[in-house]
Amino acid sequence: MNIGQAAAATGVSAKMIRHYEGMGLLPPAARTDAGYRQYSARDVNMLRFIRHSRDLGFSLEQIRELLDLWQNRRRSSRQVKALAEAHMAELDAKLAELQSMRATLAHLVHGCHGDDRPDCPIIDTLEAAAPVRRQAQVDDAAAAAPRARPADPRVRTRTSPR
Repeated sequence: MNIGQAAAATGVSAKMIRHYEGMGLLPPAARTDAGYRQYSARDVNMLRFIRHSRDLGFSLEQIRELLDLWQNRRRSSRQVKALAEAHMAELDAKLAELQSMRATLAHLVHGCHGDDRPDCPIIDTLEAAAPVRRQAQVDDAAAAAPRARPADPRVRTRTSPR
């Protein structure tokens, strides 16, 4: 089947099929004499596997590992389960972060009158948080910068013009 048919059969766009092929998740497709890609039933099954994995939020690198495990009939299910459990832990962390963000936003929305007055606790909080974020970025940049050597007390430097 051609790329359009493979896309329709798997729910993966032609662009993503080419992307997966380019990344090595999918082996290079056979080509017709005219240069068109041709996909086998095995390729279509791999694309479905990739799509289902993406639907569950696995990263491309995790999908690469899952594909390797899927194709290795001597694998232990322990390896697959460990990979899935690690992904669940990542999802739990993201979920907790999203729930925290939602709780903060719900608190701000509850405190906002939502009327014609210009004062708004949501804007006030966002405004107050902005300098903190900038300072955190400055602190991060300072931590990443190479450390300056301490000044030599024997060398006199001028700090202001005389």
